[in-house]
Amino acid sequence: MYTIPRIPIPAPADLADVKTFWREVPPLAVDYFLPQSGAHRPRTLLRLAHDGETMHGLFEVVDRFVRCTRTGYGSEVWKDSCVEIFVEPKPGRGYFSFEFNCGGAFLVNHIVDPTRTVAGFQQFTRVPERAAKTVRIITSLPPVTEPERVEAVDWTLQFAIPFSLLAQYVGPLGEVSGQTWRGNFFKCAEENSQPHWAAWSPVDEFNFHLPRCFGELRLL
Repeated sequence: MYTIPRIPIPAPADLADVKTFWREVPPLAVDYFLPQSGAHRPRTLLRLAHDGETMHGLFEVVDRFVRCTRTGYGSEVWKDSCVEIFVEPKPGRGYFSFEFNCGGAFLVNHIVDPTRTVAGFQQFTRVPERAAKTVRIITSLPPVTEPERVEAVDWTLQFAIPFSLLAQYVGPLGEVSGQTWRGNFFKCAEENSQPHWAAWSPVDEFNFHLPRCFGELRLL
């Protein structure tokens, strides 16, 4: 279980203030690497907090072999150097996959049945770009990193997800303090010289979309 503290003010909008703001929030480690991963095992920490209306998060990645070419909403960001947050606020109402590349491009799906199909999943909705743009993202890297940077690269990505966006798909969330959600968090990169796939809560297949493997998230 990971405990998500309640904070009195939103996370900062300036990366210069990020480390000061987040240092009191305990991190979780995204360190279960799937056996299909290469030798590169980036150190990835995630810190989560909420203010009653928004979920705030900060990924901190100690990386190498960083590559990022996708810039549009809904593009194949998981093939770049990427971090992901999957959250299920209510049992039986599906989960959300937020996938961010290191340049700040992202996608959001609401997935009810993650059975794989040619179209993606058996039952899912790609959140429209207009609604998805209510998610705020600040990243320390430029939108494109090409060619691949093989040297050490430390990067951060901060995000803010309004609970009102989730409620459009799962219904009113009410007072979130005291609730227990489920979820998982990931670090991956497919189209670079050292591909890797890592999770917070271990998965038992080569597949991140496994709600049975989600861990518990307790919102204070």
